[in-house]
Amino acid sequence: MIKVFLVDDHKMVIQGLQLLLDNNPKIKVIGTAENGEEAIEKIPIAKPDVVLLDINMPKINGIDTCKQLIKEQENLKIIAISMHTETSLIKMMLSAGAKGYVLKNAGQSVLINAINSVYDGKIYLDETVNDIVVNSIANSSKKNKSPFPTISRREKEVLQLILEEFTTQEMADKLCISFGTIETHRRNLLNKLGARNTAGLVKVALEYELHK
Repeated sequence: MIKVFLVDDHKMVIQGLQLLLDNNPKIKVIGTAENGEEAIEKIPIAKPDVVLLDINMPKINGIDTCKQLIKEQENLKIIAISMHTETSLIKMMLSAGAKGYVLKNAGQSVLINAINSVYDGKIYLDETVNDIVVNSIANSSKKNKSPFPTISRREKEVLQLILEEFTTQEMADKLCISFGTIETHRRNLLNKLGARNTAGLVKVALEYELHK
């Protein structure tokens, strides 16, 4: 029996995953969590074999949650479940210790194959994700060292102002756009760069010279 723990901030997703897995006699869902903080608290106690882990979550994102869980339980098998197909997120999740990456629109057979594969010590990428990674490697350029998706001109402007410690309202005034639009660009930057907060954005931007 493979003990599985589900982590996602949408109850409907958790319920859907449970329905997909409940009829399999070799798999048992032993617990759930709705955010990274709750997962880090519950999983060491539940001691599952496999964790299905969302990436975009409140409090602690999936990448940092994965790192913390692997740090505490080295042999834990984690499968990222996400709608995101950005190469950077896939690579960062695998670098964080995940053994699989499955898109949320994948079918029951893909999900079960993923669980069985990582439980057996293999790496599992669903077909779409595998194609994305292979194409990324094939198209990679020596000139492009950044592991992140392309940042738009406006996002780069917002990032530069963040580095210069402008407030959101000051950025809106300077760029002649609304407060809400600035916040949207900030959220997009957080997602693209895999950062948890503004401090994380600054760290990644400086490390990879994304502001230039």
